Amino acid sequence: MNKLVPVAKLADLEPGSCLSVEVGGLGVALFNVDGNIYALDNTCPHAGGPLGEGTLHGDVVECPWHGWRFNVRTGEKPQNPDFKVSGYPVEIKEGLIHVSIPAEPPP
Repeated sequence: MNKLVPVAKLADLEPGSCLSVEVGGLGVALFNVDGNIYALDNTCPHAGGPLGEGTLHGDVVECPWHGWRFNVRTGEKPQNPDFKVSGYPVEIKEGLIHVSIPAEPPP
């Protein structure tokens, strides 16, 4: 079961930007692509880099540690879709970004 949690103000995430947030024991990376907000697990599967501190190129984020890239809409690595980062549903309510996360924190 998931819960919808407010994680940031929409005004804090300008188009073309990324943001790292911690919610319910889970690191979440937020992305604004042309006014559409996406949320992924903040941990790059390569070496654990914070994707929310990366660089956004259109709808692809580049990890700041080693340059691995992921599509923020799908979580997939464009060069190899077998590598994927978990995504989370997002809702905007009253100027706040809400993310649907697991009710229980990960182990």
